Amino acid sequence: MPFDDIREWITALERAGELKRVRAEVDPVLEITEIADRVMKKTGPALLFENVKGHPGASVLINQFGSVRRMNLALGVNSLDEIAERLRMFMDVKSPQGFLEKIKMLPMLADLGKFFPKTVSSGPCKEVIQRDNFSLLDFPILQCWPQDAGRFITLPCVISKDPRTGKRNVGMYRMQVYDARSTGMHWQRHKIGAEHYRNAMRAAAAADSASPEPEARSRSVEVMARTSGGARIPEGAAPKGKLEVAVAIGTDPVSTFCAIVPAPPDIDEFMIAGFLRQKPVELVKCETVDLEVPAQSEIVLEGYVNLDELRPEGPFGDHTGFYSLDDLYPVFHVTCITHRKDPIYSTTIVGKPPMEDAWMGKAVERIFLPLMKLTIPELVDVNLPVEGVFHNLMIVSIRKSYPGQARKVMNAIWSLGQAMFTKCIVVVDEDCDVQDIREVVLRAFNHIDPERDIQFTLGPVDSLDHASRLPDFGSKMGVDATRKWPSEGFTRPWPDEITMSREVKERVDKIWKSLGID
Repeated sequence: MPFDDIREWITALERAGELKRVRAEVDPVLEITEIADRVMKKTGPALLFENVKGHPGASVLINQFGSVRRMNLALGVNSLDEIAERLRMFMDVKSPQGFLEKIKMLPMLADLGKFFPKTVSSGPCKEVIQRDNFSLLDFPILQCWPQDAGRFITLPCVISKDPRTGKRNVGMYRMQVYDARSTGMHWQRHKIGAEHYRNAMRAAAAADSASPEPEARSRSVEVMARTSGGARIPEGAAPKGKLEVAVAIGTDPVSTFCAIVPAPPDIDEFMIAGFLRQKPVELVKCETVDLEVPAQSEIVLEGYVNLDELRPEGPFGDHTGFYSLDDLYPVFHVTCITHRKDPIYSTTIVGKPPMEDAWMGKAVERIFLPLMKLTIPELVDVNLPVEGVFHNLMIVSIRKSYPGQARKVMNAIWSLGQAMFTKCIVVVDEDCDVQDIREVVLRAFNHIDPERDIQFTLGPVDSLDHASRLPDFGSKMGVDATRKWPSEGFTRPWPDEITMSREVKERVDKIWKSLGID
């Protein structure tokens, strides 16, 4: 059964022996990070800090997703492959060709209807409503690392709507706390939240273009040009206006997880959560903005970002294992806070892997493999090694059936959503287990002639890539580590891999125990 809220989830973790309550007084500035980091490096339990310095009565949950077992428990499965198979079955549904086939599809369509989010009149997140006299500093928000610019909200579900279409997006973007009522909004240029921000700016610029004031009209021309070209709007040139934003902290585990999934822009993350939960997410309307949030959230921040306001954000100790540099980002202004009584503050830390996000990323890898196969049908398996921090290295195996196919696959991956940021792609044959790094290294480095089998390309890169020649733009590398064919210019015989014959293995199996070698 799905967990309705984070409190049910904590109870389930404790029953499963996957939660440790920490009753010693611990400081949210650096100390919680040091404890959590040590636990994460050992794939230890989720932690519930119940005695947070400076925040009497508050509790902090961290590392809730920090193992394969906990990811499976959160998603209600024994294996993530169960979800991948369920997703594959839905994708295999063909358009009905007759009346009987349409009748047969009715139960499936009814199941689909269960996934859509449901709006309710109220919920636990409304137990306390603060329109005045509130402060973000009342919550035990962490400063994670010594050189961080301050305290950061690190596990938020950030909700916005496209001002053109009204379609909702739920993303996870870190938020540096500036003061009691404002934070940074770190939606990187390629994220959907940033696109909503740009669309709001375009809409405001279009309104300026109809203004009788020459200054407003000239400003609109510059805004349209720069938002189309990706350049930053200079101070004083951005149009006036706001984009409403709501932030839910401490949702049920599936809804939190879905804020990081690489969903297509037109797919509502709360619908994906409903699919994974097999139960709709209940949403409730905000108090001061025209948005909906999960009704069972622990904490909800309502507010807006100004279209003409940027502020330095960062540095921040990031999942790359290095500090991301400071840069200018929009400012989120809080207009109202609602929360449950004695809210549980849900957070995470990132840094040198492995961390909690490693297991969240692996879940995305397994669940969304069927979606990748829709576009790349020759794909057999994918591995995003944790040490590659998800965008630095992708290893894929393919069923090779024509020359140059490995390079076609590389280019296909670089055209897929967030996969476009992949810095290095290694392509191997289908009989290579991409989850076995030792086997991949042995095959790959034996199979390549570097000059022939490595290709480079230029394109968008992750904003956190500190090595790229320019912010958000740099080079990428593909390695064709498949067996080379005569039709690819390799005319020598390709050697066979060393393996023992089955007959000898079976004979040795019968005498193995008697050898006493174990």
